[in-house]
Amino acid sequence: MARTPVIRSKRARGQHAKAGHKAWLGRMSEPTDRLVDAFTTSLAVDQRLFPQDIAGSIAHCRMLGRQRIIPVAEARRIVAALEQIFEELRRGRFRFAPTDEDIHMAIERRLIEKIGAVGGKLHTARSRNDQVATDFRLYLKEAIAILDQLLGALQAALRDLARRHRDVIMPGYTHLQPAQPVLFAHHLIAYIEMLRRDRERFAACRVHVDVLPLGSGALAGTTFPIDRTFVAKELGFRAISANSLDAVSDRDFAVEFLAAAATLGMHLSRFAEEIVLWSAQEFRFIELPDSFATGSSMMPQKKNPDVAELI
Repeated sequence: MARTPVIRSKRARGQHAKAGHKAWLGRMSEPTDRLVDAFTTSLAVDQRLFPQDIAGSIAHCRMLGRQRIIPVAEARRIVAALEQIFEELRRGRFRFAPTDEDIHMAIERRLIEKIGAVGGKLHTARSRNDQVATDFRLYLKEAIAILDQLLGALQAALRDLARRHRDVIMPGYTHLQPAQPVLFAHHLIAYIEMLRRDRERFAACRVHVDVLPLGSGALAGTTFPIDRTFVAKELGFRAISANSLDAVSDRDFAVEFLAAAATLGMHLSRFAEEIVLWSAQEFRFIELPDSFATGSSMMPQKKNPDVAELI
């Protein structure tokens, strides 16, 4: 049977990017086109994951050495180089190459530049699939912890404000019409309750996020004698994924996080709109500090609640 000829665009000839470090390049007979490199790179988005990527790589490398999958001395060299690369990235001294597809390959390229072929052993028993899934989960775990701390501080501030003004009475509204008198503190406590549920939603999401996928490989695990329990402890995961295909292919936990974040955003926007109304001349329930307001270039009487409007 005759083979179908491969048709190559004349325009594309000669437009290939200079070959760089790509884990899969050995399969190809020619380097990728510059347009492909530009279209598929994710560095603009995922370079923020460098702390998680390096933390995951260090834990993985220590496990490789501990299991004698690679020599212990080489594992130590790799870990030391990764720690140096972390500092380069943290200080803004890391130089990205045009052929870096993502932060993961950028770090591996730099690792091999620093210590030679030994650096390539870091990827033993690992795929970018389980590597990326691990980075993402580490990132969300940290984000949830930060959000919980900030929401707790906001609740405490609202609680303190309610205590200091516990006897203040204000009109309660329905349809923006005066309806019944309520305590100002009662109104604030409503938001404390909303934020409590927001924190509970993030806590529930964290249970699903806090599962280690590393060791799942591309989709079907690895034949190397890895120790996933050790890696989970190193990275602070409460559990290990039970199914490799599920671990690398599903991002339902991210959807859960976004749903919780959207609900939180709605609550914060609602409270911000109250601030806008209460500070308006027609209401005059509160007055914003000058340091948290803006003015007008044309109308000197204006004091605008821009911060609240942007939430």
